[in-house]
Amino acid sequence: EEEGYRRINLDQGKVVMLRATVVAALVGAASAFSVAPVAGPASLAKADASMRIRSAPRTSSRVAPKMSASDGFVPDMGRRQLMNALLLGSVSGPLLVLPAVLISYLVPAKAGGGGGGTVAKDALGNDVKIENWLKTHGPGDRSLVQGLKGDATYLIVNDDKALENFAVNAVCTHLGCVVPWNKAANKFCCPCHGSQYDKNGKVVRGPAPLSLALAKRGEQDGTVVLSSWTETDFRTGTAPWWKA
Repeated sequence: EEEGYRRINLDQGKVVMLRATVVAALVGAASAFSVAPVAGPASLAKADASMRIRSAPRTSSRVAPKMSASDGFVPDMGRRQLMNALLLGSVSGPLLVLPAVLISYLVPAKAGGGGGGTVAKDALGNDVKIENWLKTHGPGDRSLVQGLKGDATYLIVNDDKALENFAVNAVCTHLGCVVPWNKAANKFCCPCHGSQYDKNGKVVRGPAPLSLALAKRGEQDGTVVLSSWTETDFRTGTAPWWKA
């Protein structure tokens, strides 16, 4: 019996030592990963300023030259078409339609019938049907479609809830940016260099030298067809510059 008590006491002692070892290990681990006291706002601000000073890259005293119109930078056609696609996607629907827009821009717009024009395409690459368009676009609306040469082009809904017989090319005459319609200002305002055009695309502020190009808006079987505007520019009373 005494031998049995000794074994029990020995086993209990081992258990106690094991518990103590485990507790010590846990305490050591906790202290190794302990979180420092939270600093006050002043200390944080001071530390942040110190980090910015240490991490700030060395800069040269020279200033990089700015890009200007005189540098001759003009977006190539590929970039222009991509800008057109992006703008069409942002105006007409969620970002989910963007792949379809990009695909549609890889396919040339088909020509119309006897008029020799180009069938206007919406953001999904579908033919623009006048009846459907007017159901979702009210008076004063200026929304983009794919027009002549694949350029973004504005269809205009007049006060009589009908499409105007002209459309406005959205490509800025300064350096080729796509110009968005600013409804609040009732103007087309280019975000690239500040050029502005009135509601019909006539230039009212530079550096753009010319008004936005016009396209003739026709129809065939209820579908919008765009063709080159060859008549006098009614906004300026001059011959269309885009024919030159």
